[in-house]
Amino acid sequence: MSGADRPELALHVCCGPCATAVIERLLPEFRVHAVWFNPNIQPADEHDRRLEAMQTVARAMGVPLTVLERDPSAWERACAGLMAEPEGGARCDVCFRMRLAEVARFAAAAGIGQLATTLTISPHKAPDRINPIGLQAAGECAIGFLARDLKQRNGFVRSVQLSRELAIYRQRYCGCLPSLATGAGDRG
Repeated sequence: MSGADRPELALHVCCGPCATAVIERLLPEFRVHAVWFNPNIQPADEHDRRLEAMQTVARAMGVPLTVLERDPSAWERACAGLMAEPEGGARCDVCFRMRLAEVARFAAAAGIGQLATTLTISPHKAPDRINPIGLQAAGECAIGFLARDLKQRNGFVRSVQLSRELAIYRQRYCGCLPSLATGAGDRG
C-alpha cells in the first residue's frame, strides 16, 4: 500500500522503547500518529526523560507525535484508594482506561478512525486485560481499536534491540510511584 492508501491510526505510546518495534510493525499497514498521554509517569523528571526518548523515536521513524496535556493529579484522583494495589492490579486497569480513553477522544476529534496502544508489547502487560479496555474506549468514541498482542513474534526483543540502536533511555519501572516503590523493574 502506498502511504496515502494506508488508514491513519492513533497510537497511544507509553514510552520510546516500546514504541520502537510497535511503530516499525504497524507502518506497513497504517499511517501511524503517535500520541503521548501518560499522567501516571512520576516524578516529573522521569516523565520528561521518557518523553524525550519518545521524541527521538518519532523523529527517527518519521511519525508525527502529539503530546497531550499532563495532569498527574487527575491520575492520582482516578487511582485514589488503589495505591496499595500490587503491580498489575486494579490500579493498572484504571490507569489503562484513563490513558486509552483520552487518546481515543483525541483520535475521534482529529478524524482518525483507528486506535492502538504500545502497552501490549511489554511482557509485563496482559493483552487480555488491555485490549478490552481499548475496545471500550474506542467504541465510546465511535472509532476502531486494533487489538493485538504486540509481544508476539519477538516484539519485545525487537524493542530492546531498536532502543539500543537509537541509544534511548530505557526505564526501570512501569511509571507510577507505587510501581517504583515496589521495584517493578523494566516494565515498558
